[in-house]
Amino acid sequence: MLDGAFDRALDGAPGRVSVFLGRPGAPPAYLRAAHERHYAASMMKVAVLVALYRAADAGTIDLDAPVPVHNDFASAAGSRYACDPGYDSEHDVWDRLGDTAPARWLARRMIVRSGNLATNLLLALVGLPAVGEAWRIAGATGSVTGRGIEDRAARAAGIDNTVTAADVARLLGGIATGTVAAGPSCAEMLDVLAAQEHRVDLALGVPGGVRVAHKNGWVTGVRHSAGVVLPGDAPPYVLAVCTTGAPGDEPARRLIARLSRIAWDARRELPA
Repeated sequence: MLDGAFDRALDGAPGRVSVFLGRPGAPPAYLRAAHERHYAASMMKVAVLVALYRAADAGTIDLDAPVPVHNDFASAAGSRYACDPGYDSEHDVWDRLGDTAPARWLARRMIVRSGNLATNLLLALVGLPAVGEAWRIAGATGSVTGRGIEDRAARAAGIDNTVTAADVARLLGGIATGTVAAGPSCAEMLDVLAAQEHRVDLALGVPGGVRVAHKNGWVTGVRHSAGVVLPGDAPPYVLAVCTTGAPGDEPARRLIARLSRIAWDARRELPA
């Protein structure tokens, strides 16, 4: 029944759509092109979050220590680049240019408002190898974080950020099960994800008041959404949907919300 409902929703969907649904740490209940790579958009921010908290667990970063807020970054291609404030959906971090902000505060704005400047500041703090390790620890096989946001020189050189629905689901599932970082760190990350202010896509498919720890990402032609849904009457489940090539953003939003509703309706049936 679940497979049929998902297949009917996906039949004729424009572009490329990848889906992963399952309990955290359990075999998937539904897959559709889940290992196909997509441009990451803001989904890479979850891996940056995990890398940051793993560094805090290791004692190499103090989450409450001040981080200089600047807009000048080393490109993965060897040059320098900066972020465009008009391209950022978060503005509080920009108000602190030339000052400092705690890493914990930056992490929250990176997730709940999808802040680009916050992301690049934290990426510079933890380093690209640490983000790669976060993906590896989660069991990811096709996701790569090769550069910061708006690093156009790196992208022109073929250095990019990619994700798969399966990998994003594994990363979120690892947070939910406390396996990608220390237990308290995973609990805090889950709280940050649950405070997401862009409550569209996946969040629209579950009833109001249900806790959803999620992240979405979008650029022209790309719309992704993934999260851990924590019902009061069933065990948690993870849904990750990646879409590329839909003609317009709104159809992709509606599709993800529809898939989320199907997953919600099947929440008691998913295998453990």
